Amino acid sequence: MLTILRFSFCLLLLPSFQNAESKRVEKHEKDIVAIEKRLKEKPPSAEAVFFTGSSTVRRWNLAENFPGLPFENCGFGGSQTRDVVHFAPRILLPYKPKTIVFYSGDNDINEKRTPDQVAEDFQAFVKFIHKDNPKTKIILLGIKHSASRDKQMADQKKANALLESYCKTNAQLNLIISQKTNSISAPKVMKSFQKKSNPC
Repeated sequence: MLTILRFSFCLLLLPSFQNAESKRVEKHEKDIVAIEKRLKEKPPSAEAVFFTGSSTVRRWNLAENFPGLPFENCGFGGSQTRDVVHFAPRILLPYKPKTIVFYSGDNDINEKRTPDQVAEDFQAFVKFIHKDNPKTKIILLGIKHSASRDKQMADQKKANALLESYCKTNAQLNLIISQKTNSISAPKVMKSFQKKSNPC
């Protein structure tokens, strides 16, 4: 009887969960449409590096920090790792990128995702990309600290540690830890581009 009650309770919660998931994804639709439009109007070169993730990527001055590098900025503000997984078929997979630079995680933790969930979501992203593009390099920028999220620092560090352990299992992954995702970490990213394989 108790099992039946628990099952019934879960069924009652399911529509609410699905609605929340739908709203989270739908809020990014305008940004995704804009990215799709840009990529269709000016198709990226085969060597283009795709930067994706949250507003940290979207606001990054890539032209200034990576002069001469062919790139596409596919970041969209407020996104979490699982959002990038959701939209990858529209803004990443059609172009079979050889290299992806990825930043996410702090929004995830701010929205109550646990460090384990952050790591699992990134693993899902890697598996999704590598399913059809196993040679794609993925350069992951570790979760950076911000003063406004001091209380989340412990979870951020734990998530970075889990991500680092995972990256060490795949030569196509490279984790870069930096306090700020801007010109400070740009040289490290450039160095990663030059590697034939990317062990953490």
